This record gives sequence, structure tokens and C-alpha cells, in this order.
Amino acid sequence: QWVYNILEKKAEADRIIHENPDPSNGFVLVPDLKWNQNQLDDLYLIALVHRREIKSLRDLTAEHLPLLRNVLQEGKEAIVKRFGVPGSQLRIYLHYQPSYYHLHVHFTALGYDAPGSSVERAHLLADVIDNLAMDSMYYQKRALTFPLRADEPLFKKFQEAGKV
Repeated sequence: QWVYNILEKKAEADRIIHENPDPSNGFVLVPDLKWNQNQLDDLYLIALVHRREIKSLRDLTAEHLPLLRNVLQEGKEAIVKRFGVPGSQLRIYLHYQPSYYHLHVHFTALGYDAPGSSVERAHLLADVIDNLAMDSMYYQKRALTFPLRADEPLFKKFQEAGKV
């Protein structure tokens, strides 16, 4: 609901850094709640796409390339304009598994070791775009390895299924 409240401007409207209102290829860029916006060393923003049917990396196909390219290009432009941080100094990625199932993209300062920015969980947006350009169904076909903590409900499901 938090995501929908932001997209509908029922909450945090004053925190929006950039918005592309297009219903298919648009998104809202907001500072992550973990970032206090007082310094750039731990810069952390989230792009929330307007499309509600895209839950995670697994849902993406080549049809979504215009959306993903918009997020990448406009997100970088908005950040350099507002904060003076160029795209070359950003880590731009998606999580798999995500912490919530509405497609969102993380923008963090390159030097900031953000939670979940490691290779096991983060998929760079530029790589996602390239993979989908090569194979529209890449993320439906590919095995994706991801870490789970022992106390996570999904880990318990894997244990019950005998997969761990």
C-alpha cells in the first residue's frame, strides 16, 4: 500500500525527485527512507514504476525495455540535476528476491555499500536491459541464485520441500 500511496500522491508527494507520468513507461523517483538526504556518500533513491502488474525481475520481457530504459536514463538525469552525482558514480539495480513485489529500481552511490547491493541479490539495470534485448524471455528461463536468511519464511518453505 505504501508504494500505491506514493504513486497516487497520497503520501510522500513532497519527496518526489522526478516523475514520468506515462502509465506504461513512467515511474516516480523518491529518496529511500534509509537515506536522510544530508550527505551524498550514502545516496539512495528508489524508482517505483507506475505499472502494477510487474512484480519482480521474473516478470520482465523485451516488452518492458522502453520502461527500463526510461528508468535508467531519466533516473540518472534527475539525480545529476538535483544532487550533482553523475551516472558513472551510481549503482543502479533490482533485487531478486525483492523486499516487496512491485517493480522498483535502486539508485545508490557507487561507494556506498548498501544492504542488498552485493552480487548475490543485486542485478544491474544495464545488464537486465542487455539480457532482455538478447532474449525477451531471459528472466523466465534463467536460474537465479539468491541468498536467504534462516529466519525467512521462504527459506522454511524450501526446507519443507527438501530443497535445502
